[in-house]
Amino acid sequence: MPRAKKETATPAAPTKANKSRRTKKIFILDTSVIIYAHDAIMNFEEHDVGIPITVLEELDQFKKGGDTRNFEAREFIRLLDKLSAEHTLQDWIPLDGKGKGFFKVIMNHDSPIDAEKIFDEKKPDHKILNAALTVKEAYPNRKVIMVTKDINLRLKAKSLNLIAEDYETGKVKHIAELKSGKTVIDRVSSTKISDLYRDNAVEVEEIVNPVQVEINHYYILKSSKNSALCYYNAITQKIEKVDKKQAYGIRPKNAEQTFALHAIMNPDVRLVSIQGVAGTGKTLLALAGALEQRKEYKQIYLARPIVPLSNKDIGFLPGDIKSKLNPYMEPLWDNLKFIQNQFHDSDKDHMRITEMINLEKLVITPLAYIRGRSLSNIFFIVDEAQNLTPHEVKTIITRAGENTKIIFTGDVYQIDTPYLDSQSNGLSYLIDRIKSHPLYAHITLEKGERSELANLANELL
Repeated sequence: MPRAKKETATPAAPTKANKSRRTKKIFILDTSVIIYAHDAIMNFEEHDVGIPITVLEELDQFKKGGDTRNFEAREFIRLLDKLSAEHTLQDWIPLDGKGKGFFKVIMNHDSPIDAEKIFDEKKPDHKILNAALTVKEAYPNRKVIMVTKDINLRLKAKSLNLIAEDYETGKVKHIAELKSGKTVIDRVSSTKISDLYRDNAVEVEEIVNPVQVEINHYYILKSSKNSALCYYNAITQKIEKVDKKQAYGIRPKNAEQTFALHAIMNPDVRLVSIQGVAGTGKTLLALAGALEQRKEYKQIYLARPIVPLSNKDIGFLPGDIKSKLNPYMEPLWDNLKFIQNQFHDSDKDHMRITEMINLEKLVITPLAYIRGRSLSNIFFIVDEAQNLTPHEVKTIITRAGENTKIIFTGDVYQIDTPYLDSQSNGLSYLIDRIKSHPLYAHITLEKGERSELANLANELL
């Protein structure tokens, strides 16, 4: 059967426009990009975007449910329906917005190269590769680029001589340069440090160049005789002393933990991120700080995203929904029990935690269970935030009402979610984007305090 005639870009457009469009690229989007960010189609500037029909078929399977990927699938389907209101999806349809390109749905395979035959398997990924090969065959004068967050699919695309890239929007370019939240300043005058202890604050220029100072940034000052912990207060615009205080029986064991607890307890800071490897005390400090401030908030929420084992749905686990979720929430209960065990069983602080749980003043829950709720007068701790997308982090923060404080904790190098990495996860995105804002503070915990054995594993394994 003769091969179908090659298409031309937007036949109805003027000749000058056609000439201009031939210099543009065509990006073919994989399903992984859509469920990462439903508005990804709008982020390719003047270039054109192809959506393989297989992607729509896969999104149809994702549209039901309360998970983030289900939300992203539904929103993308609505967006496509809106954009194509006066077109068929086999037309090149203009994307909304000045300077945007066009998009269309790529139908069945029409290329001399067949990915399904080459990889000897009929599966959605190979159909999507075939769609990209079809576009490359139909538009030989234009650069066709496969965009996917699936590393293996990128490798398969490259093996078929297709250009393949990750979806870069929202990705932190230099992960090693993420702010740590603290600076060590050596050779400070011992007199200045003594002044700080005496007055609890000193002028910025006495410690650091005012041009270089960062809002809510922490400092370790060292002299030959003494040292001090301090931070730059955005409200007073001074360097203020940070005292080593305990919270609900938990005492910081190092400078970074002292800074983290200070940020958690600071009423002027409404958003805090704490980054660090396992055993550095991120969740423990956040929960202890929340309990210490329990009278200031209506409820304390401690939530984490569910990342099922081997990326299977939790439905395959035995038991009712509570039994299915308990294994994922157990690390949070462990931290709570550790704090509770700082006190004797008959101590009022020990009993108060049990009472708060029974009265739902303290709630430990999967993140999906509170998605969509208004978060007013709540101390909200989001654990394992590195397993969230940038869009999820933004959604959580935009839910914050009056008198709400949000703490994000996690390790940007310990990703358990498919299609996320150290550069594209929500915690890295948050640390990179919200810099030097009076409502925000960040600290990286570096020293493990769980045990010598845990430290050994983190350092050598």
